[in-house]
Amino acid sequence: MKIIEPSTTMLAPSGFPYDRIDGENALRFIEAQARISHKSEEAQTGDSWKRFIEAVVLKHGDWSVCEHAHVTVKFQINRGLTHELVRHRLFSFSQESTRFVNYGKEGTSAEYIPSFEVREPDQEEWKQDLLEIDAIYLKWLKRGYSPQIARDFLPNALAADISVTGNLRSWRWFFQARTTKETHPDMRRVVIPLLEEFKKKIPLLYDDLQTLEKQSISMAKVH
Repeated sequence: MKIIEPSTTMLAPSGFPYDRIDGENALRFIEAQARISHKSEEAQTGDSWKRFIEAVVLKHGDWSVCEHAHVTVKFQINRGLTHELVRHRLFSFSQESTRFVNYGKEGTSAEYIPSFEVREPDQEEWKQDLLEIDAIYLKWLKRGYSPQIARDFLPNALAADISVTGNLRSWRWFFQARTTKETHPDMRRVVIPLLEEFKKKIPLLYDDLQTLEKQSISMAKVH
């Protein structure tokens, strides 16, 4: 058993190199598709994307054109948070499966991400309890039960990799919903830094979003 920290990895938008995030190219692609409606493709230049996005998306409010570009983010978070994440139905998901992954197999062990809200005096006892739960899971595997049966004993603290793909508009809504005062504290610890990464790598679209606002204020913003 291992205790690990949660993490996110922002992967390239669809159609761009896997290891390179190029937010400006994503916005150029959006501009090219959006210009089809007015047959103004010939007006696009190397730097017209900024004026176009500001005028059409930010000022006019036509966020639908942002659905033409996608970003994939690989989360490593506990199962409690993956249950919340998959409620965002406009995303596509690929998640580590406890049906098929055998955490008792040689070279493989379960990883756990305890809640950040566990008070410091309780952390060691919390880890010991997780060790006991892990031992119960392993016991039933050794008795010949398959991972999909033995997983009944795995807790929400179990770490899971989950790959999430959504268009740039869906990611905006996600950040509005999952960085507020009401958001689960463990989710905020992961998503707030991710929002800052989006702001750095994709210009304009997320700059107005503020963290730790009331959800009613955050969700009232255009999306």
